[in-house]
Amino acid sequence: MIPPAFDYHVPRTVGEAISLLGSLGQDAKLLAGGHSLLPMMKLRFAQPAHLIDINRIPELRGICEDGADVVIGAMTVENDLISSAILQARVPLLADAPKLIADPQVRNRGTLGGDIAHGDPGNDHPAISLALDATFELQGPQGRRSVKADDFFLGTYMTALADDEIMVAIRVPAFAPGTGWAYEKLKRKTGDWATAGAAVVMRMAGGQVTQVRIALTNVAPMAIRVPAAEAALIGQALNAATLAAAGAAAQAACDPAEDLRGDIAYKTAMAGQMVQRALKAAAARCV
Repeated sequence: MIPPAFDYHVPRTVGEAISLLGSLGQDAKLLAGGHSLLPMMKLRFAQPAHLIDINRIPELRGICEDGADVVIGAMTVENDLISSAILQARVPLLADAPKLIADPQVRNRGTLGGDIAHGDPGNDHPAISLALDATFELQGPQGRRSVKADDFFLGTYMTALADDEIMVAIRVPAFAPGTGWAYEKLKRKTGDWATAGAAVVMRMAGGQVTQVRIALTNVAPMAIRVPAAEAALIGQALNAATLAAAGAAAQAACDPAEDLRGDIAYKTAMAGQMVQRALKAAAARCV
């Protein structure tokens, strides 16, 4: 289908984009990579009167180090995450996981900030950002504010991003030496959304788990962190019993919607399996 008519705006600065959001109000939508918004417009699920294309704002792109953190511009595309030497060295999960997202064409256009800000529980970066303990930098008419990933996702397509704000950057703590990480994703075919996915960042000492963050993709109304699964591992060796306990805790936290990728029972069971796989992969990297 063809979307209804709309006015097209191309700001050159964040300030100009924010001004447009303020003046155009709820009739306006930001256009980042477009892989979520444009299909919705074609199906007439979304009918904005104005599109504000933020692709030509250079300050929204790029990857740099800032002390103990790595800062990524919200409009940085997936392929730039994969090829970033900074991410490969400092936050390798964020360089490796995008290889599981969609296909090369999509990764050349889809943006990190767009994936997160859309609030789709099937998107991959929300869970990854929860596991990474990321902070999102949001800018609006009143200036900038920072929101932790733990506080950002409120429900399906619902986030803490206000209507007159733009996500400008994602700040992630660089990994300490010996940090293990993994993102495991079950999908029907290349390019598909996850039936279930699990992101893990962990540290071990003396054969025991000392730190761990576990987050899930597409098994609840939003990406979720699973504190009960984390608690089952802290101070414990990683073995069949503790893996099973973490997987069971993850399953208990699930509240998936049935769709073409699986029914509720299957998605829930696969969430537990993805958590166990991710924990094993992360532990193998704790060296």
